[in-house]
Amino acid sequence: MANPSGMPSWIDLQTTDVEAARHFYSRLFGWTTQVSPEPEAMGYTLFLQDGKQVAGVGPAMAPGTPPVWTMYVATDDADATTVKVEQAGGTVLVPPMDVLDYGRMAVFVDPSGAAFAVWQAGKNPGGELFGVDNTYCWSELTTREPKVGKDFYPKVFGWTFTEREGPNPYTTFQLGDGPAAGMMVMEGEQWPPDLPNHWMNYIQVAGCDATAARVKELGGTVTVEPSDTPFGRFAIVHDPQGAYFSVIQMNPDFQPS
Repeated sequence: MANPSGMPSWIDLQTTDVEAARHFYSRLFGWTTQVSPEPEAMGYTLFLQDGKQVAGVGPAMAPGTPPVWTMYVATDDADATTVKVEQAGGTVLVPPMDVLDYGRMAVFVDPSGAAFAVWQAGKNPGGELFGVDNTYCWSELTTREPKVGKDFYPKVFGWTFTEREGPNPYTTFQLGDGPAAGMMVMEGEQWPPDLPNHWMNYIQVAGCDATAARVKELGGTVTVEPSDTPFGRFAIVHDPQGAYFSVIQMNPDFQPS
């Protein structure tokens, strides 16, 4: 079922080659596809698992936009959320707009430059399946400005946060009593100096190493090889058109903050 207002609920891909993306992700995750029939949808495609919506792909909204996966947070009122974004210092990239009768969306940039979107469900609820392999499971603000994230997102979505200390410090945003998203600080030489602040999206998989190998077989690249973290074993990959995302084999013994 769809996630409630204030929770990340959907990811979709804007890309330079929708057909190639359908081919890559269907073979990587076993997703089936459903192409929107309306001409106005420009071939926007739903990825399905077990008949449930798990992600989407469509052509880039603006010429020259690089391929990118975008996180959508569910909202009951996209227009009201837009006001909160502006009041908190964010920027509106795409003002609230109706997507046929499927729903209403808007795209923003937070004060640190990280882009995200919101989805007000109409006929289309957004994500329908979570918490199983080959579905979207997590989004993580990867930033050099953690104070901005801690200030901005609670004002917009009502999130609170907890901080995990130790050798792997980590911030978990929460909605009510449950985890909503994460935040990692880019510190150290492992982070390219020109890498901008961004939201990283994770797909849960049964085997991280096997999935990373499959990415390479299908023409993608692995930019961070499979590595162990307290949360599970993960890898950062790019599809053949260059869109980045992460895959993670969850640690069943990990308990979020």
